[in-house]
Amino acid sequence: MQRVKGNCKVADACRMRGQTTNNIDTHIARGMKTSTQELKTNKILKQLLCSNELSIRFRVLKLIGKATAAELANAQTEIKLSPRAKRLLSECNANGEIPFHPYAKWYGAHWVLVCLADLHYPAADLTLLPLRKQVYGWLFSKEHQKSIRSIAGLTRRHASQEGNALFALLTLGLADERTEILAERLCEWQWPDGGWNCDTRPATAVSSFTESLIPLRALALHGQLTRNRQSQTAAKRAAEFFLKRRLFKRQRDGSIISPDFVKLHFPCYWHYDFLFGLKVMVESGFIQDERCRDGLELLQEKQLPGGGFPAEKKYYKAGAALATGRSLVGWGSTGPTRMNEFVTTDAVSVLRSAGRIGAKDLTA
Repeated sequence: MQRVKGNCKVADACRMRGQTTNNIDTHIARGMKTSTQELKTNKILKQLLCSNELSIRFRVLKLIGKATAAELANAQTEIKLSPRAKRLLSECNANGEIPFHPYAKWYGAHWVLVCLADLHYPAADLTLLPLRKQVYGWLFSKEHQKSIRSIAGLTRRHASQEGNALFALLTLGLADERTEILAERLCEWQWPDGGWNCDTRPATAVSSFTESLIPLRALALHGQLTRNRQSQTAAKRAAEFFLKRRLFKRQRDGSIISPDFVKLHFPCYWHYDFLFGLKVMVESGFIQDERCRDGLELLQEKQLPGGGFPAEKKYYKAGAALATGRSLVGWGSTGPTRMNEFVTTDAVSVLRSAGRIGAKDLTA
């Protein structure tokens, strides 16, 4: 059996529980039968299992679905100790806080917690509590309260802010009674069409994709974890807002709402694209709805010949210089013909959840 080419050997890159290349084949074979098609699958999975990015290895282990609990726990612990996680947290001061506004894009406490949640950083790390304190200090401040306005009977708010905070705190195991208030706010602010919007023009009565997907994600998770009926109902209404529009199309004529909606990105932060929409449909339990079909077919069309998926655009600039849109870390390759590991694992997971590819058929 050939080793995957790269900067490290498979045995070194996939060292969880002393794995060798044979162990990796065993992981894959547990969830798949053998055919010519699966040989391509094995190739891409082996490549991703040997990624230098520890969170990618964890995602692939979960995707294969046959790793032991101990292996998953070990892989998740490694994420906490990874260069990426350490870099994201590198600006914390002696008090454990990041000395910038929590919403500073993309390096404030709010965004660092969101990124850690998407990396599958292990839950209940008490060293993150100072960052939670910063986020609460912002979202429950008098200044923030003043920004919550009702115009023409509708609350006009950047609901993605409360949504991302709620999602991150739940995912990271840092939720408390104030987290419940965030969920209550989102339910209270929901518009009649099922979404949310920050547009202060009185005539605006249709929700925004960018302000609605993240609250849906957060409330769906809140409903799953707490069995809260209000959150479950709100999430279902929000999902319908997107499904009516087939995740990226106008209702009136089926045209694409925005060119960026049909491009692939990672991370999306507060932005929207159709893969992020599909990912949230998986998380919230609506991926089997027939109205996801257009998004799934578009996603399959974007698959690269080698089996991966690209990040066609990005919303960040990696670097240390203070500026809006600054990220302390890069998030993989960008370009229409270059595989991005984060986008690839998200895309493959979505297609598998939708039944578009089986465990034995992950690279079309």
